[in-house]
Amino acid sequence: MIQFPESASAPDGAAGPASAPPSPPASEDVLRTWFRFLRLHHRITSRAAQEFRRIGLSVPQFDLLSTLSEREGASQQEIAERLYVTKGNVSGLIDRLTAQGLVERRALPADRRSYALHLTDQGRALTEQGLALQRQLIGETLGRLPAADIAALDGLLVRWRDRVRELPEQVGEAAE
Repeated sequence: MIQFPESASAPDGAAGPASAPPSPPASEDVLRTWFRFLRLHHRITSRAAQEFRRIGLSVPQFDLLSTLSEREGASQQEIAERLYVTKGNVSGLIDRLTAQGLVERRALPADRRSYALHLTDQGRALTEQGLALQRQLIGETLGRLPAADIAALDGLLVRWRDRVRELPEQVGEAAE
């Protein structure tokens, strides 16, 4: 069940905080679309996890490897920012991938506390396998939609993303 912030309406009729006016409750169509999107995300992620397990990877491991394939030599902090997770979460993943011989840390001469992350040959080969599985899944699902539908969906997602970016930061929320 979706709950709206208490600041959306003051129970005693008093004015709420001096921020933006309260938003109207979401319509049934909006809620249905929201939950349909969440369920689709869950199904896609579950299916991707099945595919990646076939080659011995979890979704977070694949995310890190594929990101590193695009940004060879990135720091742990850069990878964490790109994946929207904490540096600590990335650290554990990197430790496991390093132990498996898929990633290596190389010291940065300018900063002894930081490392540049690189795929090993084995890591690069496994990443390519994962990317092929990902492309196949995308092709079998989203890729079967007409080009006009893809363009329309992309436009909607960009507009939705922009609305999310416009939301004010929540004061007092725990940061990741």
